[in-house]
Amino acid sequence: MKNFRILAAAVAGLAFAGLAHAAGGAKHPHAPEGGWPFEGPTGQYDMASVQRGYAVYKQVCSSCHSMKLLSYRNLGEEGGPFYDPAYPNPNDNPYVKALAAENEIVSPTPNDTGEFELRPATPADAFRSPFPNEAAARAANGGALPPDLSVITKARHGGASYVYSLLTGYPEFDSYEDRIIEENGETVYQTVIDMAKFEKLGEYKPHHGPAYLIQPAAQYYNPYMAGDTKPNYLGDPRHAPPGGFLAMGPQLTDGRIEYTDGTPATVDQMAKDVAQFLAWAGDPKLKARNEVGMATMIYLFILTILLWFSYKQIWRKVEH
Repeated sequence: MKNFRILAAAVAGLAFAGLAHAAGGAKHPHAPEGGWPFEGPTGQYDMASVQRGYAVYKQVCSSCHSMKLLSYRNLGEEGGPFYDPAYPNPNDNPYVKALAAENEIVSPTPNDTGEFELRPATPADAFRSPFPNEAAARAANGGALPPDLSVITKARHGGASYVYSLLTGYPEFDSYEDRIIEENGETVYQTVIDMAKFEKLGEYKPHHGPAYLIQPAAQYYNPYMAGDTKPNYLGDPRHAPPGGFLAMGPQLTDGRIEYTDGTPATVDQMAKDVAQFLAWAGDPKLKARNEVGMATMIYLFILTILLWFSYKQIWRKVEH
């Protein structure tokens, strides 16, 4: 009876998994060409990229997304993108002070008249949130709540690759078409995506027939966003594209920001940099942890060899 229950549970699990697969699903995220430098047991962040990634977050992402778990001083701590050995206390780092002061936050204490004033942030302050509360965030984004990005690479399958793939995965501009149709006696305006022109997807086959995806109002298609495209797909439902719709439209365009180090600000470069910055935010102690881990593995390897020879020496005259 117990075995039957286990078998039934396994079959039910496979059935639900099959339904989930049939309903669509996001395209598997991928890393940029060359992979991520922080992967592997000896991986480390490319700090120049992390610095550029902070600029992308500050100038593009911070208008909607918060990072409530980070303070500006974290940028200047050891292992941070703006760490300076001359200032072991990041609160004294003049560059971090300047970065913090670029943001105005509400003073936690009222002035003499009882009002809360805006003041420049200090390294001790948490990253400025773009909205005072969740209700304001939803009101400004058509009901959608922009997720906090503090540990987004830990909260999403694929980590930094998910962020990179999502930001670079939107359809090309020439894939969109505007259509006007009559529906129940009313004129309806639609935005559709011609999947035959969606080069990034790379899965459309001409013999599948015409393939158009209706994009809902205030929503944007992305193959790396979890969802179900069948209800919006004008084509063979067996070949509905992967992915779903989200409230955030394409945010990166070539040259949207200007890097101070002269690096060309292409969409691919900006996505790669901000993804690496968010990876650092979610695991700022990676370098120290990898260094300790490697030293520990070497120590254990040497200890294992010594123990083996000690064992052979002590029990050399004993029959086994």
